[in-house]
Amino acid sequence: MALPIIVKWGGQEYSVTTLSEDDTVLDLKQFLKTLTGVLPERQKLLGLKVKGKPAENDVKLGALKLKPNTKIMMMGTREESLEDVLGPPPDNDDVVNDFDIEDEVIEVENREENLLKISRRVKEYKVEILNPPREGKKLLVLDVDYTLFDHRSCAETGVELMRPYLHEFLTSAYEDYDIVIWCKLYFLLSFLWK
Repeated sequence: MALPIIVKWGGQEYSVTTLSEDDTVLDLKQFLKTLTGVLPERQKLLGLKVKGKPAENDVKLGALKLKPNTKIMMMGTREESLEDVLGPPPDNDDVVNDFDIEDEVIEVENREENLLKISRRVKEYKVEILNPPREGKKLLVLDVDYTLFDHRSCAETGVELMRPYLHEFLTSAYEDYDIVIWCKLYFLLSFLWK
């Protein structure tokens, strides 16, 4: 018994009326090749499923329980179209190969304009003492990056970034030391962009 199917591809609809329930998905793809020029291995047929999964090539069309004139969509590209896309690009003298550029790479902190900003900020900067040092206490300087916080971890919050027993350590250290927290990035940014 004939099983009429309508296949949509490339903005057109193709009517397939010559296949029966005993034909396979591969037979359908072979027939679609004659209509569209798309090779069967380049075709993906949307809407043909068996138990919720895409139908394999050896599945009979009757097993798909398709109603007459069921519309399915085909995705795929003709070989001629692929050759244009997959072929080598045309020679173009205007294209610059990034690997051929041998300009000297200067780190951000060593660029002349940034060094000028830093020297200007150092001259103009007014030091504000927030808390005077405690008498008889030495100064302990701790770096935020990788000392107090593990910035390379996959943690998402500050609490997860903290080193184990950080609060206990700071509380104990404060008994004998005044504590300063250092952050190179904050230091650089405060000089460059204020």
